[in-house]
Amino acid sequence: MDYTNASVKNRTFGQTMRSDAWWVQPLLVFAGLSTFIIYSTWAAFQGNHYTFGPYLSPFYSPELFGSSGHSWFGPKPPIWPSILPWSPAFLILWAPAGFRLTCYYYRGAYYKAFWADPPACAVGEPRKSFWGENSFPLIMQNIHRYFLYIALIFIIFLAHDAWKALWFEDPATGEVSFGLGVGTLILAVNVILLGGYTLGCHSLRHLVGGMMDQISRSPARKHAYTCVSCLNKRHMIFAWLSLFWVGFTDAYVRLCSMGVWTDWRIF
Repeated sequence: MDYTNASVKNRTFGQTMRSDAWWVQPLLVFAGLSTFIIYSTWAAFQGNHYTFGPYLSPFYSPELFGSSGHSWFGPKPPIWPSILPWSPAFLILWAPAGFRLTCYYYRGAYYKAFWADPPACAVGEPRKSFWGENSFPLIMQNIHRYFLYIALIFIIFLAHDAWKALWFEDPATGEVSFGLGVGTLILAVNVILLGGYTLGCHSLRHLVGGMMDQISRSPARKHAYTCVSCLNKRHMIFAWLSLFWVGFTDAYVRLCSMGVWTDWRIF
């Protein structure tokens, strides 16, 4: 079976000698990412039902400006143009979105699923030229490492949200007490999965272990490199689990806020 670059280059779109169901994976990736993009865009534009008691949707965290009790600086800033729609998510969602968009794993996934570049190994592409990531707009993928720095800070914010989700206010007395709800567990799992995805990033692996000829000379960096490498082996799994769970976390908070779901208190 000839899988050389020359033979693939001369094939028409979709032409291949493969007999397996090579199209299943890009189709599932297309369906999964499209569903998340549609839902997260809709959720971001809502601008309401993103909090429930001590719970804050990760799509809106940190809430820099907003009308809920989680807001850092009060309501919508007066300088916000009146002709534009407003949502607290608009101020922060670009950061985690940029981190995922430029992620090394997701690049390979959506290049295949959305652009068919290529649709799969040894399958004909719809184009004959190859530009790589050296020209606009794909050259912007090179800023992934900077999105990583921001994403690491966001993990701290989300961990703080999970901590705040342990403290419930009695609506009758106004007293705040320690407790555990289903939503608390959901927010905690969200931090764990997003942490596994972020801390397994290829750029973080290079950051903690790069620029040294012999990493063994620095035991602290070697341990950090080993830890990141362990998570990096499961980067694809964490990428999908965290993507699903962050969307589910927003949906849980939203449906509880709308009165559709009941948040059961464990204690």
